Amino acid sequence: MRNTIVVASLIASALLAANAQAVDLVQTYQLALANDPVYTSARYALSASNETSVQGRAALLPVVGFGGNYSRSGQSWNTITNNYSLQLTQPLFRPAYWQQYQESKLSVAAGEVKFAQAQQDLILRVSQAYFDTLTAQDVLASLQAQKSAIAEQLASAKRNFEVGTATITDTNEAQASYDLVIAQEIAAANNLEVARNVLQQIIGKPPAPLATLRPGVQLSAPQPAAIETWVSSAEDQNFGVIGQQIALDTAKYDIKKSRAGHLPTVDLIASRAHSDVSGSDIPFYNVSQMTNSIGVQWTIPLYAGGAVNSSVRQAVALEDKARSDLENARRTAALNARQAYLGVSSGLAQVKAYEAAEISSQSSLDSNRLGYQVGVRINIDVLNAQQQLYSTRRDLAKARYDTLMNSLKLKSAVGTLKEEDLQQINVLLAPATY
Repeated sequence: MRNTIVVASLIASALLAANAQAVDLVQTYQLALANDPVYTSARYALSASNETSVQGRAALLPVVGFGGNYSRSGQSWNTITNNYSLQLTQPLFRPAYWQQYQESKLSVAAGEVKFAQAQQDLILRVSQAYFDTLTAQDVLASLQAQKSAIAEQLASAKRNFEVGTATITDTNEAQASYDLVIAQEIAAANNLEVARNVLQQIIGKPPAPLATLRPGVQLSAPQPAAIETWVSSAEDQNFGVIGQQIALDTAKYDIKKSRAGHLPTVDLIASRAHSDVSGSDIPFYNVSQMTNSIGVQWTIPLYAGGAVNSSVRQAVALEDKARSDLENARRTAALNARQAYLGVSSGLAQVKAYEAAEISSQSSLDSNRLGYQVGVRINIDVLNAQQQLYSTRRDLAKARYDTLMNSLKLKSAVGTLKEEDLQQINVLLAPATY
């Protein structure tokens, strides 16, 4: 009785939104776009990175400052001094500033790549959470159907024992199977609730009933069919690879910026200053004058304690590191593409095998039931056939979901994953029914 209450409570919690309108994969993704804090953070990070080019360009533009002072002095505080000045400084030759500006443009590009990666990651996270929830639903529904079938077999065993056509062993075996499936049902209901909570964290609210795969849906193989085509694309187009290529280019500019520490700098400086002193008891001390000046200021670095050479060596080492990181990114992208491609290929083969196994398992169950009725099969044979059928159905559903996920991961590996790919999966879905 206690187990029944626990199961009912978990199932009721998991299906609390059953009266809400069902949502499909694209609708779930749209909710995530609006509510996922990880994606929102990436969007703000993009806005922040876009400002770096403005800041880098600012170092090349004039700097204008205005300042002054006002004071009173003398025994009677009657001497008033009033000064102000306007100064403009325009860099004419600042190699480090120019390299910094080039880096700032790369920083913007890096921010765009990170945001594109965040968009792909959101698609994968939403899809994974969506399919995990569907998997948990399928497992729970399968166990409930299996429990009903075992309950019928248990009732049949009890009736046969009462009339003397079966032994108590049949009843005990059926009871053991029934108790086991109840334990599995409790775990499945809990897993469904956990999966829904994961999805809720992404979309920001409890998920409504989800559209499921249509019965007998046919999944497509990767196009193009050659695995090396995907691997080659991943090595060039993967966002991780592109990001590391930008990091390498940035490191090269860092070297140039460090070496610029050996070069002279030249600035144009123009100013206008006004000085006014009044109220003094000394007549000639009362003056008012305006001074204008324009000129060029240059600086030649001679010695900085070895800091410049050290920064150059550091920048060169970081360039080598960035080059190694790029190679690692390419290998990782290639590996991910291979794994995803093989996951799709093997998944399609598994789906086909499980579909055949489902038909065979159903035939086996029908045969064992008939054999049990005529006395040529025992109760455990029927129970085993039931277990095999429902286990095969669960494995078939999971194989389909895994194949779809691997197809998305494959496109993510080559940097082409977009919302349109979710729309293609949406065509395979049917509205949820409760």
